[in-house]
Amino acid sequence: MSNIIIIGGGASGLVAAIYAARNKNKVTILEHKDKIGKKILATGNGKCNYTNLNQKAEHYRGNDNSFAMKVLSGFGAEQTIDLFKELGIYPKEKNGYVYPNSEQASSVVEVLRLELLQLKVRIIADTHVEQIFKLKDQFRIITNKETYLADQVILAAGGCASPNLGSDGSGYQLAKSLGHRIIKPLPALVQLKSNSKYFKTLSGVRTEALVALYVNEKFVTKEQGELLLAAYGVSGIPILQISRFASKALSENKKVHLIIDYLPHMAAEEAYNLILYRINRNPSRTVEENLIGLLNNKLIYIGLIEAGVEPTKISSSINNNQIKDFVKQLKEWRVIITEPNSFDQAQVSAGGVDTADINPVSLESKLMKGLYITGELLDVDGTCGGYNLQWAWSTGALAGMNCGVK
Repeated sequence: MSNIIIIGGGASGLVAAIYAARNKNKVTILEHKDKIGKKILATGNGKCNYTNLNQKAEHYRGNDNSFAMKVLSGFGAEQTIDLFKELGIYPKEKNGYVYPNSEQASSVVEVLRLELLQLKVRIIADTHVEQIFKLKDQFRIITNKETYLADQVILAAGGCASPNLGSDGSGYQLAKSLGHRIIKPLPALVQLKSNSKYFKTLSGVRTEALVALYVNEKFVTKEQGELLLAAYGVSGIPILQISRFASKALSENKKVHLIIDYLPHMAAEEAYNLILYRINRNPSRTVEENLIGLLNNKLIYIGLIEAGVEPTKISSSINNNQIKDFVKQLKEWRVIITEPNSFDQAQVSAGGVDTADINPVSLESKLMKGLYITGELLDVDGTCGGYNLQWAWSTGALAGMNCGVK
């Protein structure tokens, strides 16, 4: 029987503890918040989208794009669903997104807690790990309360995102002290800020849009979905999906801008003909009145101003070039991005422990025998849709299976 200490009681740490304890090891979880699983409770707006049936490499980002799929080949979505079925979670699938049938994240945390209790895993909360030392064949873990000895350590302390839920970034320092290189952590799945003055007026607008990201004027990626405009800038699923690329570019002092198409289902010529028809049908109305229903009123108003068209002008007084300018504004709306929102608002961290020094089969460090690193601490971040939780379950399970007594 090996004595295993797991640092962090989040998703990867809890699953690691279950598999390590099932291997007849003595397992202790050190959690610095007052309860385990706090970040799980916040996922999927409290419904816990705990995995996704559509597992592809494009859903995982990092310096080594192949690392995530190597890990997932050892423990993927199918094994995750089976694990949670065994624990009592019946899955509900919506377009590949998998939720507990209860649609309560608390159900997921509770079945994990009950399994840990049954396996006699010791959970020590309100404990912050300050240092870890390797002493011959043992680890010494110094906390703010006590010092612990362990045969193996699973470092599952999370990244920097949502520090109020437990991810305060301290795990990076612990990994670094044990010889691991840290790729600069950055906010991902996060809103993006702009200094354009009109966003205060547009705050609260929700609309379908196609968003393209450019770095130093070069196209990087694009996403389509519901966009949310706020006083600080832009949010919504398309923004969250591209945010890690924006964060990285901005951290390197590169210029970042978006091109937003607010009429993604309509070609420019079609939009032009539609607006021309409306104007010709009611030439005595104002331009703004003739555009009611095309898009949100706030968006129409600001779009006209940005295109150099006075919204209150009588429609008969504007020319075809002005209509073309307005259509171009709606189809190619340029937004300068100044910075990502902070880690407080980020759902996940990009960057972390360099995966070149981690065995993708076992999650054991290649630099230090007996040390395993899991979850968000690693330089892998997933897109929206249950991928970050799947990453946590996969890395935690493999680490738990492979450490200690076989």
